[in-house]
Amino acid sequence: MKLQKIILIISLLSFISATTGGYLYYSSVTEKVDNEIRLQSESRIRTIKNSLKTYLSRNVNTVKTLAGIEDIRICLNAPNSENLDRANKVLDHFTSTLGVDVSYLLNDEAITIASSNRKKKDSFIGKNFSFRPYFKEPIKGKSSSYLALGTTSGKRGAFYGYPVYGTYGEKILGVVVIKASIEPFEKSISQEKDNIVVFTDPLGVVFISSEKNWRFKTLWKLTESEYYKIKTSRQFGNGPWNPLNLIKTDENRVQKKNGDIYLLNRSQLKNYPEWEIIYFLNLNSFYKKFSYPFLRIPGLITLILLISISLVVFILYRQASHEIEIRKATEDALLESKDRYRTIYHNTPAMLHSINNEGKIVSISDHWIDVMGYERDEVLGRNLINYLDDRSKDLAKNVIFPAFYQKGFCRDVPYRFIKKNGEGMDVLLSAFGERDKNGKIVRSLAVSIDITEQKRSEEALKIAKESLSIHSKNLERQVRHRTREITNLIKYTPDIVYIKDNHGRYILVNSRFEKLFSVKNKDIKGKSDDEIFPPYISEMLIKNDKLILDSKKSTLKEEKLKLNSDQTYLTVRFPIYDRKDQISGIGGISTDISELKQTQDRLKKLSGGIMNRQEQERSAIARELHDELGQVLTAVRLDSVWMVKRFEDKDTEASERARSLCNLIDNTIKEVRSLAFRLRPGVLDDLGLIDAIEWLTGDFERRTQITCIFHHENIPSVQDCIDESILTAFYRIAQEALTNVARHAEATNVEVTIKRENNHLIMTIVDDGKGFNQDDQNDYEGLGVAGIKERADLLGGTTIIETKLNSGTRIICKIPASFEEKK
Repeated sequence: MKLQKIILIISLLSFISATTGGYLYYSSVTEKVDNEIRLQSESRIRTIKNSLKTYLSRNVNTVKTLAGIEDIRICLNAPNSENLDRANKVLDHFTSTLGVDVSYLLNDEAITIASSNRKKKDSFIGKNFSFRPYFKEPIKGKSSSYLALGTTSGKRGAFYGYPVYGTYGEKILGVVVIKASIEPFEKSISQEKDNIVVFTDPLGVVFISSEKNWRFKTLWKLTESEYYKIKTSRQFGNGPWNPLNLIKTDENRVQKKNGDIYLLNRSQLKNYPEWEIIYFLNLNSFYKKFSYPFLRIPGLITLILLISISLVVFILYRQASHEIEIRKATEDALLESKDRYRTIYHNTPAMLHSINNEGKIVSISDHWIDVMGYERDEVLGRNLINYLDDRSKDLAKNVIFPAFYQKGFCRDVPYRFIKKNGEGMDVLLSAFGERDKNGKIVRSLAVSIDITEQKRSEEALKIAKESLSIHSKNLERQVRHRTREITNLIKYTPDIVYIKDNHGRYILVNSRFEKLFSVKNKDIKGKSDDEIFPPYISEMLIKNDKLILDSKKSTLKEEKLKLNSDQTYLTVRFPIYDRKDQISGIGGISTDISELKQTQDRLKKLSGGIMNRQEQERSAIARELHDELGQVLTAVRLDSVWMVKRFEDKDTEASERARSLCNLIDNTIKEVRSLAFRLRPGVLDDLGLIDAIEWLTGDFERRTQITCIFHHENIPSVQDCIDESILTAFYRIAQEALTNVARHAEATNVEVTIKRENNHLIMTIVDDGKGFNQDDQNDYEGLGVAGIKERADLLGGTTIIETKLNSGTRIICKIPASFEEKK
């Protein structure tokens, strides 16, 4: 044993000495190589940085010069063909002289109006580059240098933008841009044999690289927000920007998948914030180049010496310690096995126990103690059945124990343990027996799996299944009930009900449809409208169905069908959606409104007759006022004048009273004439609509002091060219509208326009008053709007009212009219 120790110590000392010498030599060499790596890497990245800086800055002043050329400024001020030609020639000259990719001119809306690549397939003419920083910054008065992948050309480049000012520098007219390719610079750095040079954006996207397959990849994996930011900027195309899968070994070293390790040296450019030039120096190649001469001969000698010493030590030590190792290994294995068994026994998440051939507990696991709540002393030496409920005790004594001692095992025995707190616990117990040399079972190892929660879950599942069954039956009953209701509704409704697929083929029709069109549901199913109806009906139905598919909204339309007689239907069409929110069909419900339409027509005729009689009565009253009352008042005035002259010299007071009476009669005559004119203006019958409206607007302005302007366009001068009912309706609509303005609008200006357009008379009345709320029914009716609409409707016209609070009102009446002179 002592000899073994001495040999071991001598061997270790020899080994340590040789190793220390080799380590010191290696450390010295390594330090020198690391120094050389650092110096070379720093020198190289400075050279690359200066080269890139020079390359990227050489067009900065050039684009300023280009922006100051007069032809460029003139083109932006007046972009006609002549000025565009001059600007294009300037851009062509700069492009060819500088050797850049393209030069182009953007107006103040970022639209390219001139470009040196205008004749190429990837021309920029008409392209909008408002999203590019080289437009955003110059349009604010700043110069811009920007690196990106061209969205139109698909080529990488450096973009230089500069604002083009007006003649006196007071306004920015547009932006001039020069795009230079970065490929010449990239070729210059591609001469690196083992090392790699990249230029990356702030998020690590490789834009320039001496390694071709690294371009537009990221140094590290991007987050979702970083990926989205790159995508929305459109700076580097449409992606994907996959990571290079470099493995960081420390802060300044990375390793490729092929095992090459690189030293990273970073530097930034002044005009490109957070962009980095990164120089990847291949350490494997460098060490091979610089370390090998230093380590080749001394390292070989040291290696041979170390191997020799190690071999001697190994032989001597192995012979001396072989026996001890075997013994120690055996002891360790036994201890390890014992510890492993104890650890497994006590830490397994299952209840473990052992009983002897008398049924007494001889060992229990920690988990068993924790679950049952007993102390270990309370359990060891006691019979297992003391911890079972009555049913389990009988099962154990009468069935399980006899069978176990005979067979030597049992599986999945359903026991119920009683915990110390009296709570029950259901388990499945499995056990196998340990036999002595005579084959008799002397000990068991049992595993109990807690299935209490499982049983509770099974009970809960059973209850849930029963509840679900009841609920399912209730749902089925409700579905049957609702189905009967809907079926009866469709079957017995007097309306036409149908459903089509999105190709216009019928899926379902109700009994009213079958009766009306003399078809059966089974016969019409799968057919389209043009297979069932005449062309004039099918074309209308197909057109209305298409509106639903295009708008994806329900519609309400009147449809006329000529069957046995003319019938009018009010049809509601609506889209039917599937589970994916796609239109799968069209539903329709058509209600027969023929009688309602006939009633409406009768009411229109009645209303028209009432209005005609009103106009006749007004004309009669106007004539009575003008002819009879006017003559009487004229006669009274003559008598009053006579009285003035009669009493002028004899009775001054009587003369003055007669003169006052004369003035009162004059005013009364004016009022009577005005009233007669408003009831039925003679100018409407004698001279026509234009003169009548012109008088009406003039009278309105005199009475209300509200400025009223009247325009008319392309209107016949002879009233006989237009039907009398239309003349009257237009006059009354204008009269009612102006009355509303005077009473309610609080306006200062009104404009009335009448024009002729495609056999229609169109009158527009616009005021700048306070407007009103069309949704308020009281306002709507109180302002006489219903009467205006009714007059237009009786003549087949339409009325549009545009208004909102505090924004004035516009009334547009459009009535069909024939302009042929009556004979």
